[in-house]
Amino acid sequence: MSDGDLVLIVEDNEKNMKLARDLLQYAGMRTLEATSAEDGIAIAVREHPDIVLMDIQLPGMDGIAALRKLREDDRTSGIPIVALTASVMQADRDRFEAAGFDAFMQKPVEVRTFAAEVRRLSAKGRNR
Repeated sequence: MSDGDLVLIVEDNEKNMKLARDLLQYAGMRTLEATSAEDGIAIAVREHPDIVLMDIQLPGMDGIAALRKLREDDRTSGIPIVALTASVMQADRDRFEAAGFDAFMQKPVEVRTFAAEVRRLSAKGRNR
């Protein structure tokens, strides 16, 4: 097992999940995967990843509700959580910032810069 950053990807779209996972693993990071907010919360509590990439539009609980649950739990409250979404309007970005996400990343992800940006956000979160 590599000792790179541990990234939890919460994404219900199989193709988006595969792309994110492949890019991060190629860059030397380890990944955990969840296809629902509920599973993502359980994995975050159990594994305490360095960063969580959270889709907003998920089946059942959405990404904003999952963020609230993670922030309310002492075991996960300090983990950087990034909104990973195709919603790019300024009102959406304002909503994600107001909800408490540490950052926003647009889907589809930028293949050339995605892993470096995740690594930067992960390091920034740990140094708070």
